[in-house]
Amino acid sequence: MANSGTSTAKLRAWWAHRQWLDGTRAGASPAEVLAAAGWARSVGGAAPYLGLFARAGLGRAEVDAAVAALEVHELPSARGCTYVLPAADFALGLAAGASVPEGEIASAAKHLDVTRDEVEKLCLAVTELLSEDGPMDPAAIRGAAGPAVRSLGEAGRKRGVSTTLPLALGLLQARGSIRRVPVNGRLDQQRYGYVRWDQPVRGSAAELAERYLSWAAPASVQHLRWFTGFTAATAKAALAPLDLVELPGTDLLLPVELADEFEDFTVPSEPSYALLAGIDGIHLLHRDLARLLDPADAQRPVPASRAGRSFGSESDPQTHVVVDRGRIVGCWEYDTEQREIVHQLFVPADAALRDAIARTEAFVRDELGDARGFSLDSPKSRAPKIAALRAAADA
Repeated sequence: MANSGTSTAKLRAWWAHRQWLDGTRAGASPAEVLAAAGWARSVGGAAPYLGLFARAGLGRAEVDAAVAALEVHELPSARGCTYVLPAADFALGLAAGASVPEGEIASAAKHLDVTRDEVEKLCLAVTELLSEDGPMDPAAIRGAAGPAVRSLGEAGRKRGVSTTLPLALGLLQARGSIRRVPVNGRLDQQRYGYVRWDQPVRGSAAELAERYLSWAAPASVQHLRWFTGFTAATAKAALAPLDLVELPGTDLLLPVELADEFEDFTVPSEPSYALLAGIDGIHLLHRDLARLLDPADAQRPVPASRAGRSFGSESDPQTHVVVDRGRIVGCWEYDTEQREIVHQLFVPADAALRDAIARTEAFVRDELGDARGFSLDSPKSRAPKIAALRAAADA
């Protein structure tokens, strides 16, 4: 077992190793990657594609085929946030996010005079409208459901819920009764239709904690609570049946079955570079950005930001990132006009790093067309960051 002298470099390299960023998993399927390395956060951007490409060399066509075959799927899960999950985790993922629509309905009942009976009747109407064959988009559902969908007026718009339909769709998704299908089969956009589904929803807090630690350990209780949304009491109860050890001198927990492997693990001598989205699991599973930054890099200014903002002061990276054995060694964006990756590196570019950049650039250019960070990201909104990255690289 590691002692209190466990180095930052070892922890970073171990996290990268457990999350399949060590360059040894080429050819694995999307489902295999997501089961072993962790669910991929999806917000209408390129993050799932970039993560699967970096870990297993998977092209967009392979990922889209896995989505179409329901081997993987984008679902509301931990904290109600959307992640791309393997089929083996559909039930657990839905269970992890089941309470969120309930909270939204309770809020609508309190502030917008929406009743539970009204939402349940709309759920029934939506279910009767949908089939398992072809998706139906929200506008078509709203039109076909007629008066069962009610406008919530200006008060609803101010709260981000213009009609009762999103409440019903959220509840039905959490129940596994319907699923959301991307209209063109791609994960990097946010236009969806809905189809009927019959997916069980089951899984305990302890199961979710165990899955999380298989991807993210060593991790603290606070890291677990961030990912799951657990209260302190729920986290304590979820961890109680698990066989865990604590790294001496830290608050980091590790499953006992990984203890010997962690003890024997050494930091690889050769670099292993990956170009990832800022919301990739290497960061977002813990959401503790400083652990991935060397102190000098933490002081670097955030590209195109106001004075005083540095990489180390942020909760999340404001750009995509370049990592090497778990350490963030650069940042990047994709320039759609020049059809190239623009980057700022914190280390000298050796042949392996230049190759990683070139391979990712070709993947984005030829298969994705862009590398949006999230649904509202656009070449226009990204232009100041690209200009700042070019200036930093030329300095």
